[in-house]
Amino acid sequence: MALDTPTRERIEALLAQHEVVLFMKGTRQQPMCGFSAAATNTLNDVVDQYHTVNVLEDPEIREGIKEYGQWPTIPQLYVKGELVGGSDIIRQLYTSGELYTLFGSTPPDRTPPEITITEKAAEAIRGGMANADGMALHLEIGPDHSAGFQLAPAGDFDIVTVANGIEVHFDPGSAQRAKGIVIDWVTTVQGEGLSLKFPGAVEIGTLSVHQLKDRLTAGDIVLVDVRPSHGRAVAAPLAGARILEDEGYEALASLPKDTPIAFICHHGISSRAAAERFAAHGFTSLFNVEGGMDAWAREVDPTVPRY
Repeated sequence: MALDTPTRERIEALLAQHEVVLFMKGTRQQPMCGFSAAATNTLNDVVDQYHTVNVLEDPEIREGIKEYGQWPTIPQLYVKGELVGGSDIIRQLYTSGELYTLFGSTPPDRTPPEITITEKAAEAIRGGMANADGMALHLEIGPDHSAGFQLAPAGDFDIVTVANGIEVHFDPGSAQRAKGIVIDWVTTVQGEGLSLKFPGAVEIGTLSVHQLKDRLTAGDIVLVDVRPSHGRAVAAPLAGARILEDEGYEALASLPKDTPIAFICHHGISSRAAAERFAAHGFTSLFNVEGGMDAWAREVDPTVPRY
């Protein structure tokens, strides 16, 4: 489709007004697709200020930007009016260090981080990689300390460290945040899995739904609902709960570090992960609500829908 003049002029105005523009699905605070999330996570590591355009809210821009730069996919990064590329290219430039040069930022230290992998975790990882077919184990730790493992080909610019015989690959930002972490294999009421503990991070406490009810009545705790919108649409958040998806980590991270905070989700699994991210940022009084909203509906308020 041909790019009409009004849309071209709108795009050119955006590029003239902002030095760095990311055309994406969603916003910097709430990306609405995995590729856009990957792009913002990478940019957040390198540059403080950049402008985002949510193409989901603007069909003309969504189609027009593809024609403007002759680039068929979203997201798209522009710097000083020039197209840099999509999510994959942003990532390649990031791991090579070229993205730092592009923005005039100081390249990070590429010294492999010292980490600890417990024997239980190492045994589980070896079992999981038994049929990896030459793939490498990558650990990505985001700016908000969210973490995820994946098996993927080794990259030319990976930062690699070895602990307990396990080789772990990092990107530059993840390598910095990984310093001193302990990777363990833990068993909880929700099941088994790998767990990351950051240096100085506090232990996450637990609250039953009855204990949560008492704390909410006393008004001495902040409740953060980490469920996605479709879950909250079925069972509404408890009165006074802060909504992580709406406010974002940055807003909630501005709370005093000694604020007692409880995290609740559907069954008590993703809420623990959220609590661990806050612990990595220095919060000292954190609790996971065991059983989540499902337990609340079963044990405290049967009028709350279960799903």
